[in-house]
Amino acid sequence: MNEIGGYLELENFSGEEYYPELLKLNLGRTALLFAMNYLKIKKLWLPYFLCDSVTTICSNTTVTLKWYHINAEFEPILPEMETTKGEYIYLVNYYGQLSDEKLLALQKRYKNILLDNTHAFFQKPLPDIPVLYSCRKFFGLPDGAYLCLGKVPKDVLSTYPIDYSSSRMGHILGRYEHSASEYYEEMLETAHHYSEEPIKRMSHLTENLLKGIDYSAVRKKRTENYAVLASALNQYNTLPLRHPDGPFVYPFYCPNGVNIRKKLAAEKIYIPTYWSNVINQMPMDTIEYDYASNILPLPCDQRYNRKHMEHILQVLKQIMKGQTNI
Repeated sequence: MNEIGGYLELENFSGEEYYPELLKLNLGRTALLFAMNYLKIKKLWLPYFLCDSVTTICSNTTVTLKWYHINAEFEPILPEMETTKGEYIYLVNYYGQLSDEKLLALQKRYKNILLDNTHAFFQKPLPDIPVLYSCRKFFGLPDGAYLCLGKVPKDVLSTYPIDYSSSRMGHILGRYEHSASEYYEEMLETAHHYSEEPIKRMSHLTENLLKGIDYSAVRKKRTENYAVLASALNQYNTLPLRHPDGPFVYPFYCPNGVNIRKKLAAEKIYIPTYWSNVINQMPMDTIEYDYASNILPLPCDQRYNRKHMEHILQVLKQIMKGQTNI
């Protein structure tokens, strides 16, 4: 029997998760590892434009890895082929820019696709395309991932231990009451240990927090904020963008992006680099190096409103004065 009495803990939320029917795991990278095992993948095509956490996970398996470039529209550049049994293409939905129509066309062309919707939480699974989602990329959570593998036994994860998340909440709770900079090092330290985590089931804490989110409001706010940025920047943005529903960020391609990112940080507008390992590993004349260096993923998430977006645009205009007519 559980303890009775004593001080009160976090409440149990009564809402519903966005993907209650999907497999619930501890991290996106372990969801990928589980998918590779379950699908019996023997050969996996990976994009060069990829974070090193995924590369490391895949490199530590017996799967044969092949590599491909992407084009300007974030689509794979692959030979004309149809995958064979045990062969999959790892397809990243960068910034949610691959529509359902494009994904279905790619599935028709190549057959076996494993989709990474880390940047597209609200883009729902498509028939016969395995897909994974990372919760902490869209919400104030320490971990959590969803995985769709079609029809699988309900107890397929029953032999895996349940994760515990309370020790990873410090930087999230700290930023709620203080500045991000005060807890930045703690966030990095927490993220550093993710690489040590094996496959586990999603923690009860993360699952509970996911039941407390107003997903409709989050989608609406992200979509509205994206629209403000898009209306001002699309005419200068050389990326061929679509407007996702509940977008991750607004990806603004900006020559000299590395320097502009530093100047934005000086104004307390923090723009991450997706992905620094690509800058270190790829030749400078590749699209992967160019995109990793010069795409500014401008925040448009549910914490902000039109006023915040207009502030970003105003600061960006001052920094880029003379380079563009923004």
